[in-house]
Amino acid sequence: MTFNTMLGMLGGGFVTSLQIFVFTLLGALPLGVPVALARMSRLAPLRWLARIYISVMRGTPLMLQMFAIYFAPYYVFGIQLTPDSKWQACVVAFIINYAGYFAEIYRSGIQSIPRGQYEAAEVLGYSRFQTFVRIILPQVVKRIMPALGNEVITLVKDTSLAFSIGVAEMFSTAKALVASQRNMVPFAIAAAIYWVFNFLVELVMGRIEKKLDYYHD
Repeated sequence: MTFNTMLGMLGGGFVTSLQIFVFTLLGALPLGVPVALARMSRLAPLRWLARIYISVMRGTPLMLQMFAIYFAPYYVFGIQLTPDSKWQACVVAFIINYAGYFAEIYRSGIQSIPRGQYEAAEVLGYSRFQTFVRIILPQVVKRIMPALGNEVITLVKDTSLAFSIGVAEMFSTAKALVASQRNMVPFAIAAAIYWVFNFLVELVMGRIEKKLDYYHD
C-alpha cells in the first residue's frame, strides 16, 4: 500500500471524527444551558434530576454509555438495529455526555459572578433578562473559556472511542492499517493529525479569549 493511499484512508476516517466533533458541539453546547439552569433551580425535584443526570454522565464511561444507547432499543424495546444505528447512538451518547460536563462549567461561571452585580443592575432599572444578557453573560463566557477549551480538546481525542461500537473513525482506520501493514506508521500519522487539529482548536479558543479581554473582572 502506498503512502498516499494510506493517507487517503486516514483522511476519510478523520472526516468521520470531525463529524462527531461538530455534531457533539452543536448538540452539547446548547443542551448544557438548560441542564445548568435546572441544576441551579429553586425547585428541588428539578435540581436533583439535573444533579443525577450530571452525576451519571460524568461518573460512567462514555464507551459504556454508547453501548447502552446502541443496544437498549433492541434489548429493551425490541426495535431492530439498522446500519445507521451505530452512528446515531455514537452522536447521541457524545452529546448527552458532554452536555453534563458543559452544564457544570456553565454553572460554575454563573455562580462565580458576585451577587452585587445583580443588585446594581436592578437599581439601574435593568430587567432580569437584560441583566443576564448584557452584564452577566459576557463575564461568564470570559471566565469559562479556559475550562471550555479543555473540554473541547478532550472531545477531539474522545472521538476515537467511537470505534467501540463499530464507527469507522480515524483511530479505528489507523488500527486496521497497522494490523494489515504490520508497521506503526498509520498510528504516527493519526497522532500527527490529532495534534494538528487540537493545535488549531487551541488557536481558535485563544482568539476568542483575546476578544473577550475587555470584559474585566
